Amino acid sequence: MLLIYTGNGKGKTSACVGQAIRALGQGMTVAFGQFMKRSGQAGEQEMLQRLLGERFRAGGKGFLRREEDRPAHRKAAQELLQWAEDTLPDVDMLVLDETLYALGYAIVTREEVEHLLELAEPQGRHLVLSGRGLPDWLAERADLVTEMTEVKHPWQKGVQATKGIEF
Repeated sequence: MLLIYTGNGKGKTSACVGQAIRALGQGMTVAFGQFMKRSGQAGEQEMLQRLLGERFRAGGKGFLRREEDRPAHRKAAQELLQWAEDTLPDVDMLVLDETLYALGYAIVTREEVEHLLELAEPQGRHLVLSGRGLPDWLAERADLVTEMTEVKHPWQKGVQATKGIEF
């Protein structure tokens, strides 16, 4: 199955982590990779590293803010894609957090994402993707799409990102 968590609201990564925990609880083998996010950047990374070991990778360089940083981001994304492709045959579920962000900023290509889908499907592997900006072509291929909608958020009142909540 192809599962996608998207939208402008908070909770996409949390949903991915929850999906991974659920699969692990059913005795499934899970790998979890993160585009964009650097190692040590977010609280879930510590726990995923403990649970998954080599099957967890935070492969990003942070969010793309300057065009001159694009080559480094692209290289990191290519390395994570290779890791994902190499890992896929050995797992039941592969979670790739922030794939849609990387896709939207052309850090990964449609062809690269489609290649992973083409590898996962015949092997019976579940693929879980997340991020903002779900393209129509990917929504059509998905088996499940959940959109997180922001109703209220503390940043609207000037509250900075909170440890354990946003990161």
